[in-house]
Amino acid sequence: MKCLYCDCTESKVVDSRSADDDRTIRRRRECIGCGRRFTTYETIEVTPVLVVKNNGTRQSFNAEKIRNGIIKSCEKRPVPMSVIDDMVADICKQVYNSMESEITTKAIGEMVMEQLKKVDEVAYVRYASVYRSFKDLSSFMTELKQMMKADKERKNG
Repeated sequence: MKCLYCDCTESKVVDSRSADDDRTIRRRRECIGCGRRFTTYETIEVTPVLVVKNNGTRQSFNAEKIRNGIIKSCEKRPVPMSVIDDMVADICKQVYNSMESEITTKAIGEMVMEQLKKVDEVAYVRYASVYRSFKDLSSFMTELKQMMKADKERKNG
């Protein structure tokens, strides 16, 4: 592992811990050359999943895009980063557990909305408004009415 500071290729592991539900190993290293410390992560290599976009093009599945979308919809909302990380991890688990080599952006968007609906309704509406591309106020109101009806049924049932 090359040192960030001096490019020395020799380092020793000072501390190792598991992270991300035991799917990643976090290693604290110390450079033999300059003595400075840095952190590395070791993860399981996964079979790539391609995302089929609406226009038919394909690109590699990227959890960071999901994280960024969720963060944007949760802006100025009381949603901790740990909850966002849990949502992203759950969505990634669903994608990889499907055992499919391709998944549509529509399927991913539905997974994100399902997670957001459980966590924060305002974030859900923000995400849905972009994802579903509401054309006018009536389509937006239809979605809100469905949410309110489901919420009422959940509280009464």
